[in-house]
Amino acid sequence: MQKQLIIHKDNTIYLFIVSTTFSGLFFFHTDTSMENMQSENKPKSRRKFILLSALSSLLLVAVVSVAAVQSHKHASIHGAGVAKYSVSHYSVVKSTCSVTLYPELCIWTIQEAAPAASMKSSRDVLITALNYTIYTVERNYFTVKKVGSTRSKSLTAREKGALHDCLEVIDDTLEELRDTEMELKDYGYKNYTIADHKEKIMSLLSAAQTNQESCLDGFSHYNADKVVRKVLLAGQKHVFKLVSNVLAIIKNLADTEMAQLNSSPAAEGRRLGEESSGEWPEWMSAGDRRLLQSSTVTPDVTVAADGSGNFRTIAAAVAAAPERSTRRYVIRIKAGVYRENVEISRRKTNLMFVGDGRSTTIITGSRNVVDGSTTFNSATVAVIGDGFLARDITFQNTAGPSKHQAVALRVNADLCAFYRCDMLAYQDTLYVHSLRQFYTGCLIAGTVDFIFGNAAAVLQNCDIHARRPNSGQRNMVTAQGRDDPNQNTGIVIQKCRIGATSDLRPVQSSFPTYLGRPWKEYSRTVVMQSEISNVINPAGWFMWDGNFALNTLFYAEYQNTGAGAGTGSRVTWRGFRVLTSASQATPFTAGNFIGGGNWLSATGFPFSLGL
Repeated sequence: MQKQLIIHKDNTIYLFIVSTTFSGLFFFHTDTSMENMQSENKPKSRRKFILLSALSSLLLVAVVSVAAVQSHKHASIHGAGVAKYSVSHYSVVKSTCSVTLYPELCIWTIQEAAPAASMKSSRDVLITALNYTIYTVERNYFTVKKVGSTRSKSLTAREKGALHDCLEVIDDTLEELRDTEMELKDYGYKNYTIADHKEKIMSLLSAAQTNQESCLDGFSHYNADKVVRKVLLAGQKHVFKLVSNVLAIIKNLADTEMAQLNSSPAAEGRRLGEESSGEWPEWMSAGDRRLLQSSTVTPDVTVAADGSGNFRTIAAAVAAAPERSTRRYVIRIKAGVYRENVEISRRKTNLMFVGDGRSTTIITGSRNVVDGSTTFNSATVAVIGDGFLARDITFQNTAGPSKHQAVALRVNADLCAFYRCDMLAYQDTLYVHSLRQFYTGCLIAGTVDFIFGNAAAVLQNCDIHARRPNSGQRNMVTAQGRDDPNQNTGIVIQKCRIGATSDLRPVQSSFPTYLGRPWKEYSRTVVMQSEISNVINPAGWFMWDGNFALNTLFYAEYQNTGAGAGTGSRVTWRGFRVLTSASQATPFTAGNFIGGGNWLSATGFPFSLGL
């Protein structure tokens, strides 16, 4: 592999890479001059300035693809040193990139990453953009790792924790992008329909974008943290936009294909986009089906705090579970209070927790932001392994309302379901971080933003209760984090009961409670067919920061009942609407929103696919 480094007069750094398997250009833009750094950052202490200067220099020396957002504007499609595209090839690139949110970056990426003659179809553009994104994320991982190792003595404990979170979610991003690559491996061959893979791919790419925001969010708690955040900002935002472009191309290709095939007179039988009529997904074994349909479940191992089982702690049982399991592995957790933080890692797939009852099997912790944790890492239980199931368990964080963000359960895994579980905390109780999730018959209680994140999550037949917060605080049931209009994410609350806990009810007039507020620009939350008590303020929804996201969010209500369900005094934001027909609400049912027709049947949990 040969490399050539060129520094442009505007401080854009270009690294040309040529090999037998890949040729491309990766770049970033930085201004390390003392004058600009001082005027832009206005550091309040010598320590902050030295840290920022050192980290900026580190990124300069690393010369990896932590590209600044604006750099692509310096290159034209026929720029110097770049092979010119023919009219036909450029037309393909331009047409494909036109559906993205960042078309200039898309065109620039394709131009620099692949020979002109290879761009013969939108498929070529898509695959090239995806491969470029994977390579960029790989470089970004090593950059973040270098920041942590080189400056470890200067970083606070929280900053070190946030950098660890960054490495974890960047690694998750790589997995999600590679899974996308696998989903597309047969694209272009006979009988492959991209529309049939659309929902899984969109879930993977939506999660990959969310991970970049999660990395940055870890440095948003205190001003000192924001110094490091600024150093990482360009790289994370650049990856976010690259993934956004891939997501937009996928969505457009799938929608176009679906429309063409569904309108074809020859399209008989199941039309694309409809769920399979099969009760079980293909990846579920016959033994797994029988296991989940049984009235009792035979565990593989048992956890008991009193020593009567195979393990005394849940973490030990999870550690001993098989990796990449293709069958259901059941861990029974006997009655008891388990004071531990548990992580089900990405390698621990198809695990199931079965408790003795939500009031008797309790997993509890107290990590929180005030005491030095990040929100992401404060979770008592964190689920990253796909296909996780849990029933008859309480997940709890006892940090209290004065400790700010303190998560009871975080889920960033696909096709996960929870039945008859309690999630109890105060601020940020349930972190529905990413991918597809389902909750039924559960109790979720908290104060500020107590159901939050950017998964595609459906909560059905749940009790959702606001608790008494600290003086001067408002309760927010949801804070949904959709930050790209093409993401297939959102929080759907269907056939639930929204009310107040016993400590809040007598004083609820002193603590306004709302259905939600927009955490990110395209926040999406739907509350339908639910009973809403008078704990909810007549306005229904609350602002995040002035007019932020009020025009771009999607908040909707449909056929709700109860004293707090009236919509006559609701907010008048452009993004809020009252749905008036079943056709408007049907896209947010479990069968459509999270593709529940296949995988929910496999859980053995009760659910409803429609209205």
